[in-house]
Amino acid sequence: MSTQFEPKTALGRMVNEIEETAIALILGLMTIITFINVVLRYGFNTGLIWGLEAVTFLFAWLVLFGISYAVKTTAHLGVDALINFFNPSLRKVVALIAAALCIFYAILLMKGAWDYWANFANLPQSTGRWFPTGLEEMKRTSYRGWYEVVDIPFPEFLRWIEPIMNEGEHYEKLPRFIPYFILPFGMALLLFRFLQATLRLIRGEAESLIVSHEAEDAIEDVKHLNAGD
Repeated sequence: MSTQFEPKTALGRMVNEIEETAIALILGLMTIITFINVVLRYGFNTGLIWGLEAVTFLFAWLVLFGISYAVKTTAHLGVDALINFFNPSLRKVVALIAAALCIFYAILLMKGAWDYWANFANLPQSTGRWFPTGLEEMKRTSYRGWYEVVDIPFPEFLRWIEPIMNEGEHYEKLPRFIPYFILPFGMALLLFRFLQATLRLIRGEAESLIVSHEAEDAIEDVKHLNAGD
């Protein structure tokens, strides 16, 4: 990893470990489940009924972890053809404005993600149209913790959550609030990464927020390859 992106605080190191470990585990699980399903289908004419749904949820988790991780590594694509004509001072101002808009957008996403997930987690949604201004008053009839996914069976080691989330009733399938948890968690990670990137701009450690020169890098790689021939 480049020293530019090495975490400098305990919180940064913890978030970095969570992201990288989760991405590696998710990729591994997706590969294993898909491989087993292919072998079972073509070798034994059977398969994991829950395999497709599990891989779909894992892919969603991978995407949401990847969004925040790409902000940290500046892997998101951006267009800087215009701002490159600005002087360094104006370029920094424009970058800070862009960072403020990204933070605003991440807050909106986090509020929406929380409100959607809370509907399945027996938790109150937030009040306020744009920003959370509080928590709504919960009624027993608004609890949705009993909602389940379609195919993934409920793991036996999680039976302890039934009295908490489902009034002691047995789950047959995995409750939705578990796979849906990535929505508020992923958006919280995204907000954290945008705040980190903004601090880098303020401290002068970076010139832009999330600009990846992927095409230029590819051209340079080709030049080096041709030069070596």
